Amino acid sequence: MPTPWTVAVLGPGGIGGLLAALLSRAGHRVICVAGQDTASTLSRDGIRLRSGQFGDLTATVEAATELREPVDLCLVAVKHTTLGPALDRVPPGVLGDRALVVPLLNGVEHADALRERYGSDRVVPGVIRAESTRVAPGVIEHGTPFTEIDLAGPAERLAGLAGVLRAAGVSVRVREEEAAALWGKFVLLAPFALLTTRYGLPVGDVRTGHRDELAALVEEAAAVSRACGAPADPAAVMARYDAFPYGTKSSMQRDAEAGRPLELDAIGGALLRAAERHAVPVPVATRLVAEVAAAAA
Repeated sequence: MPTPWTVAVLGPGGIGGLLAALLSRAGHRVICVAGQDTASTLSRDGIRLRSGQFGDLTATVEAATELREPVDLCLVAVKHTTLGPALDRVPPGVLGDRALVVPLLNGVEHADALRERYGSDRVVPGVIRAESTRVAPGVIEHGTPFTEIDLAGPAERLAGLAGVLRAAGVSVRVREEEAAALWGKFVLLAPFALLTTRYGLPVGDVRTGHRDELAALVEEAAAVSRACGAPADPAAVMARYDAFPYGTKSSMQRDAEAGRPLELDAIGGALLRAAERHAVPVPVATRLVAEVAAAAA
């Protein structure tokens, strides 16, 4: 195989833990950066992944509460609600000259903050499509039959990174335009997160019992996406929803069920702010954001 990479995973939760396990299985050195309790568990037990796509496996990883050595790649997979404190665990001066920083957060507004901290040349905006949940420290359940990542940037610059991820089992697409990459997921994510959280239902019940509302919300998100310079096809988004396993839940819905802080501002708030900047009417989104906020208060 090609020379193994050293990969830091900031936030080894549902998404970070999934990728950490896959990259370790592929032969790379993986350092998970997390709180003390999680780091101790991962150092002792590794990551146990249960996945219909990849099977069940236990992956050996290293773990630390702070990154202390250079890496080739740093995956940022924390929640928006904890991003600021989490970044303190990865000092910019430690990363090394070759390191790429790939944020895989929900939303469309975080890349600039990471560029300011780590430098524009290092940050590669990315999005991931997968339902993956941390059910206990180091125990990950991957529910979707797909794991897809879009990376934004020049294809020649990202060829090595894309190759590493593909060899680990991830479907990767490199897109030149950052807006197209970020909004390509966001048009799917925002309606999914808002409606599953508002009604406390999985996607199967939303796409049947609330289909008109879902379609209207997708149309609004697509209109905002187009105003931001990213193409969007509402019919294709609806088809993706119809292909999801019936019981699929959004991460924001799971956070609401567990009483955790919601990424409502990063998802719903970001949609409303973009709509306001471009004078795009979004009445359904406006109402749903208000209703979810009121329920969480």
